[in-house]
Amino acid sequence: MKKIIILSSYFILLLASPLHAQVPDSLPHLGDSAFASLLTCGAGDEFYTSFGHSALRICDSTQGIDYVYNYGTFDFDAPHFYWKFARGYLNYCLSRAPFYAFIFEYQYEGRAVWQQRLRLTNQEVNNLFFMLETNYLPQYRYYQYDFFRDNCATRPRDMIVHALDHRTLAPETTTDTNLTYRNHVYLSTAHTLLWWRLVVDMALGLPCDHRCSNYEYMFSPIAMMHQFDTLTVSDTHQPLAYPAELLLSETRTPPSHSISPTLTFWVLFLAVLLLTLLGWKHSWRLRWLDIPLFLIPFLGSLLVLFLWFVSSHYCTKANLNILWASPLFLYFAIRLRHSRPWLIAVQLVMLLAACIMTLAPLPQQLNAALLPISLTLALRLIAQLKGNNEIK
Repeated sequence: MKKIIILSSYFILLLASPLHAQVPDSLPHLGDSAFASLLTCGAGDEFYTSFGHSALRICDSTQGIDYVYNYGTFDFDAPHFYWKFARGYLNYCLSRAPFYAFIFEYQYEGRAVWQQRLRLTNQEVNNLFFMLETNYLPQYRYYQYDFFRDNCATRPRDMIVHALDHRTLAPETTTDTNLTYRNHVYLSTAHTLLWWRLVVDMALGLPCDHRCSNYEYMFSPIAMMHQFDTLTVSDTHQPLAYPAELLLSETRTPPSHSISPTLTFWVLFLAVLLLTLLGWKHSWRLRWLDIPLFLIPFLGSLLVLFLWFVSSHYCTKANLNILWASPLFLYFAIRLRHSRPWLIAVQLVMLLAACIMTLAPLPQQLNAALLPISLTLALRLIAQLKGNNEIK
């Protein structure tokens, strides 16, 4: 999915629009040799390219038409880019490029590209061409991106489905893949992007633990490519696409395995445990440790609350990371040993719940690195509670 996260139902508006009046009169009718194909691109070096990418190709060599339609385009130089992105109002757009230019870009980046020719009738290829050209018009090409429900993979999928002429996709043989949206993110960040996974896990809430149907998990370009090999149409019961053909092999150097954040935070926990035991023995207050340690989850709580209540991202709502990234930690950072014991007890219960959810991912799966983080915070809160009792 070429380039990051956000939300909308623009496609419904497109289908409801007077398309025939908008398409240029000069749009040619594609000949019998024309074909349409789904292009799937492998992961790139940047985080936002790690999920792969999808695009549609329309080719009619007799008329010199060979275009790639790409729903993953956005402008880094757009005014207030990051603010719009954070709030969920960043527009993505459909771009069109010659096939050779598209291939050259991915060859330059060293990324793999697969092509699956679609089993479409000539009328369906023309339907798809018509819809894509209409969607490419300036008044229709922009949409609000949603990482899971409206992205560079789901838009080509929906375009193909709506281009079918009196045919539909056959009913799914299974209704549940037993994988969540979050599981699919994990598959794309295994071994090399573990710190990014931790950040994404902190931002994503309960909606991302929804179990995906076969249709839903095609938000992932690579998953959609595999689906198209077996997804059948209602009349012929043949797969919607021919088997994937490798157009470009991967030549980039894959990133090296990253240091595990879980291991890193277990080391931190052991260090804090040692300092705490020494502090109890020598009556150290360790304010220099507790203040930054408590401020970090407080700052995390501001991010969680912003994405939950201010952002329009549906996938960041109801985020139970608030159990450990709690605004109460600002109070603890200020009051330290003078914190009210009942508030410390409340936060300890919340941290216990976070620990349990890292081990038994219900109702929300929390990142495994949050277990040592939660234990570290709990340890220092217990130290504050002990110091509170000594003052009395």
